[in-house]
Amino acid sequence: MTAPSPLLVVRELSVRNGSSAAARTIVDRLSFSVHAERVALVGESGSGKSLTTRAIMGLLPAPLMASAAELRFDATNLLELGPRDWAVLRGSRLALVLQDPRHALNPVQSVGHQLDEMVRLHGAYSRAERRERIEAMLQAVGLTVRVLGLLPQQLSGGIGQRVVLAMMLLNGPQLLIADEPTSALDVALRDQVLELICELVSTRGMGLLLISHDLQQVARYCDRALVMYSGRIVDECAAAALPHSTHPYTRALWSCRPSGRTYGTELPVLDPNWQIEEPG
Repeated sequence: MTAPSPLLVVRELSVRNGSSAAARTIVDRLSFSVHAERVALVGESGSGKSLTTRAIMGLLPAPLMASAAELRFDATNLLELGPRDWAVLRGSRLALVLQDPRHALNPVQSVGHQLDEMVRLHGAYSRAERRERIEAMLQAVGLTVRVLGLLPQQLSGGIGQRVVLAMMLLNGPQLLIADEPTSALDVALRDQVLELICELVSTRGMGLLLISHDLQQVARYCDRALVMYSGRIVDECAAAALPHSTHPYTRALWSCRPSGRTYGTELPVLDPNWQIEEPG
């Protein structure tokens, strides 16, 4: 039996700060693929995780520039897409959830207007059909129709992120990219929202590329983990195996996760030769 093709193929993806000879390479020749599974891209702040997702989504701000030997979503060559092609693809077959819902929602339009607009942009449905889709998706993310008349600033962080998730899933995408989707939430809500994302992705047979610095969450909810350091993938393993990785950088990241045990103590650091230096 032939194995299914990956939803996303990234081969030798690089991001540079401009095109001159003096331009700095920020993301350096990344290669990975994502099937209908939950893959996490993890690493410390500044490792290049978010720039990788923006390069994949065609959202790099100037003067940043992306290049790749191959960048493909399903049968679509992402390197060849123009603005109109991207407008069709984003929000329909490929969706992005950011860490703060305030950056994804228009502050002067009601939630209902914005959800309805998302359906209208990507499908020919009657008003009744659009309403039916919206209500079904709100129910799937644990919300009621009461939120439709609210403005984004009237939403709590957790409800706002559920609204954004509903918006991104309305048109049945094949792949969801979630960039630190719980980092702006209270600790009590983080697992709740990520569990919801993973449940919806699994029940719909989608793929998930999760960007995170929370290794404990990744180990609990994802299938595979790709560990980034200084713009490169340095380790890859089953997510549940993160606590047992033998790679020194992954071990250092796991050792530095915050907990009551480490409160008020020095954490281990990693020297340039990949040696973990324990405090004291």
